[in-house]
Amino acid sequence: MHLGSPPARTSLTVLALVAAVLALLLGGAGSASAHAGLRGSDPAEGSVLATAPQQVTLTFTESVGFSDDSLRVLSPENERVNPRPAQHADGKDNTARVELSDQLAQGTYTVAWRVVSADGHPISGAFIFSIGKPSGTAAVVATDSLEDTAAARLYGFLRHVAYSGLALLVGAVSFVLLCWPTAAAVRPVRWLLKVGWAALAASTAALLLLRGPYETAGSLTSAFDLSQLGRTVTGRPGIALVVRLVLLAAAAVLLRRSALRLDGHKRPDRPDRPGLPDEGTIPGGLGTRARVVGVLLALALAFTWAGAEHASAGIQVPLAVPVAVLHLLAMGVWLGGLITLAVVLRRRAPGSGDVPASAIGRFSTVAFTAMAVLVGTGMYQSWRQVGSWGALSTTPYGRILAVKLAAVVLVLVVAFFSRRWTARLDHEALPAAERPTVPEPERARVVETVGAPPPPVPSVTGGTPDVPAGAEPGDDTEPPAPETERHRRRLRRTVAVEAVLGAVVLAITTLLTGTQPSRAADGAETAAATAPVPQAKVVTVPFDMGTANQKGSVQITLEPGRVGENTVEAVVYTADGGFATVPELRLTLTQEDLGIGPLDAKLKNQKGYWATYDLQLPMAGAWTLNITVRTTDIDQVTVRETIRIT
Repeated sequence: MHLGSPPARTSLTVLALVAAVLALLLGGAGSASAHAGLRGSDPAEGSVLATAPQQVTLTFTESVGFSDDSLRVLSPENERVNPRPAQHADGKDNTARVELSDQLAQGTYTVAWRVVSADGHPISGAFIFSIGKPSGTAAVVATDSLEDTAAARLYGFLRHVAYSGLALLVGAVSFVLLCWPTAAAVRPVRWLLKVGWAALAASTAALLLLRGPYETAGSLTSAFDLSQLGRTVTGRPGIALVVRLVLLAAAAVLLRRSALRLDGHKRPDRPDRPGLPDEGTIPGGLGTRARVVGVLLALALAFTWAGAEHASAGIQVPLAVPVAVLHLLAMGVWLGGLITLAVVLRRRAPGSGDVPASAIGRFSTVAFTAMAVLVGTGMYQSWRQVGSWGALSTTPYGRILAVKLAAVVLVLVVAFFSRRWTARLDHEALPAAERPTVPEPERARVVETVGAPPPPVPSVTGGTPDVPAGAEPGDDTEPPAPETERHRRRLRRTVAVEAVLGAVVLAITTLLTGTQPSRAADGAETAAATAPVPQAKVVTVPFDMGTANQKGSVQITLEPGRVGENTVEAVVYTADGGFATVPELRLTLTQEDLGIGPLDAKLKNQKGYWATYDLQLPMAGAWTLNITVRTTDIDQVTVRETIRIT
């Protein structure tokens, strides 16, 4: 049986695959995103409104989901002013809207939001707007990373466990069905099946419980909140996890029935060893029906990932989802099969034979096919999520993908050596398989030639091992071939290294699934760049008189902060954030690059703040604000700040 390409053809194929992986990032245009980004808001960020709004609306680049606390509007005193939870605006899935309380006071309000994007990953942010005039605010918004919570870290670890369990389960089953049916009765292979199923089932159940705390940045104890769990199972990620648990229950029943049938099968020539059928035959319980059911279960399991993560959002979703399914299954067949092969190659149980070269050869073909599918589907996924060379170094997703690319290249190199040792094992096994037919006439000729001179020797020695060695047909193949054993040892090493590198690739892949794709990051930046220009420019400048109780800050607001007529409002704060009254406040503006100014804003005391409503700014660019604060008849200080006028 031929087990693959010769070394020359194999090396060319490996080089072609590497070139394909490198070429995938050369092109790709169009917009796509998996993690959503904030496209705009009403009121706009930093705006100063003359009257209180009735609602706050956020618009995102993709559809989003939210919980009761996903959108909060906080007053300057850090009190929540949206009495009801967020809803989609006008039925649009990419919006979130909350209604505000009546009769809101003047001041600066903070909008804090945390939503779940279409691919199941939470995103968050905050911005401010003001009513009447800006003010200080006591609102506190968490600025930690979304992955800094205990629930998020544990959730990420369990995702990796789930991927590993899928790889073990799919790989061990495919190795039995496609490469070596006899392995179904090998205890280490059964152990791998049990470990893979248990790891996937336990991690899926834990992910279902942690989904709520992961989305809301809650504590680990909130995982057992039944109301939160109820919301989880109604969302797309929660539904996918529940379906996965049901599929795993069905897989457990199928595996158990196959094991019982296999244990009930006894070979007539080996009644002491149940479950070991003849080499190359399909054991009981592993027939066509079981294979079809197994394939359908594997496809459905992979769909529970593809239908709820990156592939389910962005462009070309009908194509991206089946491609992601194939990518996951090819990963399982290759990596899980490698681990299974490494286990059976190293088993040393009494009476256990070596893995036949034909089984190793079949796995070589299956693994090469799986790797080709991985590269092909990976090309498409990388184009869809990255799209350019620059993104490899400028975005976190691109940098992680570059590391994965390097690891894949190493895997391909090691896989080349594994296939070479497999091919040599095959060449060693082929002559041995032909000996029962070819050596027969050769043994007859030897008897005719050599049998006449020494006829007494067989009768005298009778049981001497030298003479029957030529007459016994099996003695030529009894001692193990040293070349074959050396090839097996080398194959064990390369398979072990390939499995370790595969585990590294799997870990990197898990990290990628939780990282914002490069196209999504670019889309968010583009949305921010094309968002409406804020209606006001606000700067806060601290000052220090150098004496006790003579410290504070001045908040300057220019509306709209553009060339032409502007309204200027200035508020003075004490060091502890309270309002301060000063006898005099002066503001001049200078455009140093063009030699314009100083222009006196001519601020007037408005009983609590200082303002002017007709400041004319003739040119765009960077303007220097010169602010003079006088706190007493003899104490004053001048501070400076730069502001950009558009």
